[in-house]
Amino acid sequence: MQVVIDGSALTVDEVIAVAFGKADVAIGEGLDDRMEPARALVERVLDNDQTVYGITTGFGALANTRVSVDQAADLQYDLLRSHAAGVGDIMDRETVRAMLLCRARTLSQGYSGVRPAIVRYLVAMLANDILPAVPSQGSVGASGDLAPFAHLALPVIGEGLVMTDAGVAPSLPVLQAHGMEPLELLPKEGLSLLNGTEGMLAQGCIAVHRARLLVDADDAACALTVEALMGSERPFEKRIHDLRPHPGQARSAERIRNLLAGSAISASHRDDFSHKVQDAYSLRCAPQVHGAVRDTIAYAENVFGIELGAVVDNPIVFADDGDVVSGGNFHGQPLAFALDYLSIAVTELGSISERRTDRLLDPERSAGLTPFLATNPGVSSGYMITQYTAAAIVAENRVLSHPASVESIPTSGSQEDHVSMGWGAATKLATVLTNTARVVAVELMCAAQGVEQRAPDPAPGTAAVHGVVRSVCPTLVEDRAPGPDIEKIAALINAGAFSDIEEVQV
Repeated sequence: MQVVIDGSALTVDEVIAVAFGKADVAIGEGLDDRMEPARALVERVLDNDQTVYGITTGFGALANTRVSVDQAADLQYDLLRSHAAGVGDIMDRETVRAMLLCRARTLSQGYSGVRPAIVRYLVAMLANDILPAVPSQGSVGASGDLAPFAHLALPVIGEGLVMTDAGVAPSLPVLQAHGMEPLELLPKEGLSLLNGTEGMLAQGCIAVHRARLLVDADDAACALTVEALMGSERPFEKRIHDLRPHPGQARSAERIRNLLAGSAISASHRDDFSHKVQDAYSLRCAPQVHGAVRDTIAYAENVFGIELGAVVDNPIVFADDGDVVSGGNFHGQPLAFALDYLSIAVTELGSISERRTDRLLDPERSAGLTPFLATNPGVSSGYMITQYTAAAIVAENRVLSHPASVESIPTSGSQEDHVSMGWGAATKLATVLTNTARVVAVELMCAAQGVEQRAPDPAPGTAAVHGVVRSVCPTLVEDRAPGPDIEKIAALINAGAFSDIEEVQV
């Protein structure tokens, strides 16, 4: 797969492919023709000694401070250095790759007034896997993700740090080892390397990918739990969900129904009305809850898809009109809302999963399973404490689901008096996704143990789910530390192992 940078929009899936190293990036035809008119206009501004924000003025609260033309280039270097104020842990490689791609795409549109050489340099960094070390804290998501992008941009001028196998290192020797020399920035180019929403956007695209895998895994966990608890497959019938046609609900019902198709366990009690009149909500309403998560993912993907074709720089260079205009397209509010909404949805995905785990382990509500799935209850505790783990994580997620997007704090002497906090929304969403994978892993582990206490055989689909779990987590015979098994199953979720299970179509 190859993703082409030519000024046109990208898709979320293209960003994901580049982020995870499954696609190369190439420069498309016509890039120079698309970008050069805006650059020429910037040069005319300089030749005419005009006062234009970001070209011959300072930034933020210093916007009214005039900068002479002969200092305009120096201004760009000082901008990158002064804005590299990020702190905290370094962002993961996938996010940084996505940030480089999104930044190159934005500049390639021809509204930023930078040279094509800037775009080519960012693409060359991707091609050589030269990834800047970007700290995880410092952006308020308003004038773009300024601090993170300053760290992303410093290697362009041979400064800052990059990630290596041995840790972080100065960028210049790494660049030179790949035959790359620093670029000399011209007026406007430093500012254009900083302005925009692509930091939170890159994280959002990856979050959509991770959330898709999670909801697939939770569908699989639910199906396996239904069998382990001798639940009914009837709440997943198509005719029920046709009457409430939310797309996500229909898809989750279909997946669970297909995974349960042909279940001898379900057939063994289907007509036994003394067994149970109806199942608990966490089983019976799973399509409605999981499906709402799917629809939230779709909403976020639509927001991010619009942003992947948007101009988010400032000021915007309208070459055809001969005008340079300062606006506010860098403000991250649309993304911040979507990121917060995703956090809420993914938290609920973990919440309903934990309730099913509790039911699997509770001797009063597990339809005859051994207490806590222990082989020798009393002497053995089985999986009792795994529910504590899931409960603790769900509680943490609920705190993290408080929206960052309502937490505006004025910056830059109140010139930037309302900010989105979208970067913070994105980073806490990443934690919620990691947490929820572990919660769902607990359910999968317990459901796999529970279904082994049932007879006759599970459905082909749930048997496949069981097999994936057992590929890393052996049957519990004697008590052992379950933490490592939880982490292994969570890794399978994040790798898409439960999304790739072939469904029986019914």
